[in-house]
Amino acid sequence: MGRVLAIDFGTKCTGLAVTDPLRIIATALDTVPSSDLISYLKNYAIREAVDEFVIGMPRTLMNEDSATAPMVREFIVKLKEAFPEKPVHEVDERFTSSIAQRAMIEGGMKKKDRRVKGNVDKVSAVLILQAFMDKLLR
Repeated sequence: MGRVLAIDFGTKCTGLAVTDPLRIIATALDTVPSSDLISYLKNYAIREAVDEFVIGMPRTLMNEDSATAPMVREFIVKLKEAFPEKPVHEVDERFTSSIAQRAMIEGGMKKKDRRVKGNVDKVSAVLILQAFMDKLLR
C-alpha cells in the first residue's frame, strides 16, 4: 500500500504532509516553493510509493470558491497531467491555518517558530490529510 500525500497549495509556497505506508499516521513532510512543486512531487514519488493525492480546496464561509480556488484548480490540472494514474481528492480547507496556529501554540512551539509561514503550511497540510483520513473511517 502506498502513501497518501496532502497538499496545502499556496501562491508562493506549499505545505506537504504524507501518511506512513500503512496509512495510519499523518506527518508533516516539507514546504516547497509552489513553482517547484510538480518537480518535487515527481522526485518524491520516485523514492516513496504514493498512491493518491489530497489537496485542500479553499472555500468561503458561504461554501463557495474563495479567490485562490481558481489557482488551486489550475494546479490540480497540472497534477493530474503529471500523475494521470493517481487519484486526486479535494478536501475543504476552511480554518486550517487558524487551527494550525492554535495547534502549534498548544504544542508548545516557540513564537518565532510559529511566525515561520512554512510551519503553518506544513501543519495545515497535516490537518487536510487527517480530515481526509477521518472521512475514510466514517
